[in-house]
Amino acid sequence: MATILFLHAHPDDECLISGGTIAKYSAEGHRVVLVTATDGRHGERPADVATPEALLERRRDELARSCEALGVARHEWLGYVDSGMNGWPQNDLEGAFIRSDVDEAATRLVRIIAEEQAAADRLALVTYDWHGNYGHPDHLHVHKVGHRAAQLAGVRDLFEVTLNRDFFVEQFEWSKANGGDNDFDPRQPADDGNPMGEPESKITHHIDVGDHCNAKREAIAAHASQANDTGFATEMSEESFRRTFGTEWFIKVGEPAPTKRSSLLD
Repeated sequence: MATILFLHAHPDDECLISGGTIAKYSAEGHRVVLVTATDGRHGERPADVATPEALLERRRDELARSCEALGVARHEWLGYVDSGMNGWPQNDLEGAFIRSDVDEAATRLVRIIAEEQAAADRLALVTYDWHGNYGHPDHLHVHKVGHRAAQLAGVRDLFEVTLNRDFFVEQFEWSKANGGDNDFDPRQPADDGNPMGEPESKITHHIDVGDHCNAKREAIAAHASQANDTGFATEMSEESFRRTFGTEWFIKVGEPAPTKRSSLLD
């Protein structure tokens, strides 16, 4: 059995774009490890959360429930502070992830990788695509740190989780044609000025997670404090959720694209 280690930026990132894949491989008996780079302290703070410290506690508890729903065998914090969105003053705070030296942050991740490699028949590492799917500064840094850690640890199976822009454009057009009020066009510039995700022409792996949508939805719902980011998914009908979230996409670094491989462990 293999070990698959996912590096994500914030609590809740693990379920939205890779929760089905985590649940799938866990259910198949593989060991899934999640590393969260930041504490998520600059996420949404609901009215019933009185202080920033209370938000941190809430988000830790929510992430624990998400991990349980997805079958994560081990979770670790990389130990950095949420950097906030592009241009926020929090970008410059001490301990912010984006201020960390790439080698130093990668070395923290390598320690976890080494512990897992010692007992694994095979280890794969999942990081983010080159612009972190939508340009969030912490996501961009995850890409850099993940790639550097793979170099330092000699990880051969390195994947970038991404979003299939062409698929979501189709969903956007379908929604418009059927009277939907979705106004999010994936072709428009995201936080870094680039459109969301990557085109299908650059994607190597299409992972069918339809059988694990219930676990994915439960994990998304666990992050109830972040309703503005996750609430739309929990309000979908079962059919709509499966259509939107029933496939997850990855780019295997060094492998020619496009292909439609159906397993990270081919």
